Amino acid sequence: MKKNKSVGVYETTLKDGTPSYRSSITYNGKHIALGSFSDKRIAAKVYKEAYRVLHSDKATISSYKKEMSLPFEKYVSLINYRDKGMYISNPIYLEKKYFLYYLSPETAYKFDIEDLFYYSSHKIMKRGSHLFVADYGSQLSVLARYGIKSYSVRGRDFSFANDDPYDLRYENIIILNRYHGVRQFAEKGFVKYKTVIHIRSNYVVGKYASEAEAAIAYNKAADILKKNGINKNFIQNYVEEVSASQYAEIYLKVKISDKIYSLKG
Repeated sequence: MKKNKSVGVYETTLKDGTPSYRSSITYNGKHIALGSFSDKRIAAKVYKEAYRVLHSDKATISSYKKEMSLPFEKYVSLINYRDKGMYISNPIYLEKKYFLYYLSPETAYKFDIEDLFYYSSHKIMKRGSHLFVADYGSQLSVLARYGIKSYSVRGRDFSFANDDPYDLRYENIIILNRYHGVRQFAEKGFVKYKTVIHIRSNYVVGKYASEAEAAIAYNKAADILKKNGINKNFIQNYVEEVSASQYAEIYLKVKISDKIYSLKG
């Protein structure tokens, strides 16, 4: 590798012999790689933009321009390093008790500071409305880390205390229904639980006094339907708050709608 005439740019070659230009910068004694580029002019421009970010407090996250050559993720990392003194490769900006993870200049998710280690090493990606991270070759849902399952519906199964869906701090997430097919409702001033199972349409399994009972009723209804020849991969609820013996007792006693027993495959 040899240094190019442009400051902060190093010329190298790829395995096939193609020239490549690496841009990097040193700030407060830390050497920061800015990326590799096929055009040395772009590599030089990236260095100059990074230099301006690190040496001017006028550069803010909201002032990022699409026409800049410096990647947005690196732009956020540099601003955070300039302001907070900690370099993080992912697009994170630290605050006192939380941090912001930026997907774009307009879109940032808020997390508790205790999640910093995880998101410093796991890049958040978004496809449609699905937020996920890559972990050992698998795609793991971000929302699942906070008890929000893939089938959960906002307003029915979970809600946000301040009504901000970008605020994923633990205190802001309210789980209403933890189990598949279970819906919480109020009846005569009391909280109750309705169990619904879907085959070709929704069928009410029953109404129950406790969430655990409603979750077990869903499992029992799924077992009945399978025995009746309905070949569907029903999600089984794992009811963690009851022991194995309590589960068995509730399973035997819990009442299931006659309509469930009459459904055949």
